[in-house]
Amino acid sequence: MIHEQAQNVLVTEPRAKIKPVKCVVWDLDNTIWDGILLEDKQVTLRSGVVEALETLDSRGILLSIASRNDYEAALDKLEEFGLKQYFLYPQINWNTKSSSIQAIAKSLNIGIDTFAFIDDQPFEREEVNFAVPEVLCIDAAQISELCDLPEMMPRFITEDSHRRRQMYQSDIERNEAEKEFEGSNERFLATLGLHFTIALAQEEDLRRAEELTVRTHQLNTTGYTYSYEELDAFRHSTTHKLFISGLEDKYGSYGKIGLTLVECQEDIWTVKLLLMSCRVMSRGVGSVMMNYLMNQARQANVRLLAEFVPNERNRMMYVTYKFGGFKEFERKDNLVIFEADLTRIQSLPSYVALHVEE
Repeated sequence: MIHEQAQNVLVTEPRAKIKPVKCVVWDLDNTIWDGILLEDKQVTLRSGVVEALETLDSRGILLSIASRNDYEAALDKLEEFGLKQYFLYPQINWNTKSSSIQAIAKSLNIGIDTFAFIDDQPFEREEVNFAVPEVLCIDAAQISELCDLPEMMPRFITEDSHRRRQMYQSDIERNEAEKEFEGSNERFLATLGLHFTIALAQEEDLRRAEELTVRTHQLNTTGYTYSYEELDAFRHSTTHKLFISGLEDKYGSYGKIGLTLVECQEDIWTVKLLLMSCRVMSRGVGSVMMNYLMNQARQANVRLLAEFVPNERNRMMYVTYKFGGFKEFERKDNLVIFEADLTRIQSLPSYVALHVEE
């Protein structure tokens, strides 16, 4: 098997469990290119780099840079090579590589444990391994085997995967506009023209649905993960509803950003899973799906319960339930059961237009 061969060839830090990588951070000198830019402006691209960048990008794996270099000169060289557009939030400075990776993780709002770092210098890899041991460190000499690593091989490559970098680049535009905007956050959100869609998941949505359960941790109410086959079974079940949500605004589409699984009994509906992509955390849409479910439950004259399994990352979803009109009904070990107060359902935020696809 090619994946097993790649594992044997590639020397990486030992990891107990293979975890998909969401972002690969690259050094520049003697990694992206051969040579040291500050000593020789005529550096040349390293063999296999362009192919690796294109492959990872097409799989929805984000790319960034952590390099000790002159910022303007390095960016100019990347633009000259036609590679500048691939890299999000590049950290080109004189800081430690570990602090640069942490800054990238904060900007992208994804877990540091989903990062890989490529550098030609053992010292730099060891510094990162010591400061942030969750990061997978890879020697730049092994770039040719990079794309064969199991961590770099998502099970499904979806439409959202292909457009992931572009969606993050749109986020950067939004964030820049927000910084320049004078006024409240709600007034800024009103300028975006946010459109939130809710639909019952179709077969073509299932690959993205599985990807969402695997990739989303912070805005995930239970942390449950479901396979394509399990989700397809829920889609056909007469006792479950599987919803997928999308979001777009004047800057473009955020893609499919939400998944909700509801178990429907005669008198009680139970939300088994509710998650939202971390990219929409600041868009104030976390309560939209809850609001929709509460209205649907009230119309069906059933109680609405919701399961919540707390962990170190999903505190915000607990708060979202509380502010959304859910109260703790029961606790079973690490499982919290909420119940919605259907007599007092809040209105949708005025800056979001909701469209439900029947």
